[in-house]
Amino acid sequence: MKVHTIAAAVGAALIFGAGWAVNGWRLGQNIAQIQLAHTEELAARDAGTFAVAQAIDTNYQEALNAPIQEQARLAGAAAVATRNAGRLRDQLSEADKRIATASAAAVRDYATTANKLLGQCSDRYTELAARADGHALDARVCRAA
Repeated sequence: MKVHTIAAAVGAALIFGAGWAVNGWRLGQNIAQIQLAHTEELAARDAGTFAVAQAIDTNYQEALNAPIQEQARLAGAAAVATRNAGRLRDQLSEADKRIATASAAAVRDYATTANKLLGQCSDRYTELAARADGHALDARVCRAA
């Protein structure tokens, strides 16, 4: 009987130990799943934060590059304007030479054409001044805002 009791106690201890081990494995698996879910949440949060930071950095770089590109474009336009002004000076110099030897009728035609051209230039400069005033006002409003 003592052997049966000892055997039963050993069997009960083995069954209890096996149950304890199985329960530990089950709980360990639950903890691992919770840790995995937490890690995935952190990764998703960090990915969102990284995307926002990336977007801010991109906008910042574009804001820095835009004036540089605009300055380069304006410098190119100024160079073209300088070349065109040089050609116009050369043409005017040639016109002065031709006027000196031209007939009176040709000089009158030249003066009429020059007056029309100067009138058109005056109109264009007036339009340009109005646009420049509008841009200056827009800039003041932006700075004030």
